[in-house]
Amino acid sequence: MNEDINFILDTAKEAMTNAIKHLEKQFVNIRAGKASPSMLGSVMVEYYGSQTPLSQVANVNTPDGRTITVQPWEKSMLQEIERAIMIANLGFNPMNNGESIIINVPALTEERRRELAKQAKAEAEDAKVGIRNARKEANNDIKKVDDASEDVQKNAEMDVQEMTDTFVKKADEIFHVKEKEIMTV
Repeated sequence: MNEDINFILDTAKEAMTNAIKHLEKQFVNIRAGKASPSMLGSVMVEYYGSQTPLSQVANVNTPDGRTITVQPWEKSMLQEIERAIMIANLGFNPMNNGESIIINVPALTEERRRELAKQAKAEAEDAKVGIRNARKEANNDIKKVDDASEDVQKNAEMDVQEMTDTFVKKADEIFHVKEKEIMTV
């Protein structure tokens, strides 16, 4: 097969793989009932004049399934971290005990579970759109390869479609696992 076509197929596969990786990363931020340090992954703290990820100024732990503790490396950062958690608008109410910040993670209501499942579905749809865009781009690039016969082009397009189907199915599977995780009480 033509080297150009192999390159196009590899590029499409990489784009589709990246869409799946992005989906998995987005799903980490959607909470599914129990406390996890990744829930505070988006929190940015004002640290000596610059926005710094919380994980770089404090230890974030989960002693149990309903509690997150944030232990700053510098005690002077307690108020700043507490404010950053409030600003992040994650629906948490941080409590400062002078040593660390304790966050009680409330149990999810049925309504909130449905909202999170909808959010997860939207992320999965975005990933599938990314996969289909990669397919479209690859098919357009295949048509532009001059020195490939029509048969070679058709076969390459079929390969791209098979790859697309595989990645769309994978996105659906990842979504179903996440949805089950969210809806399980």
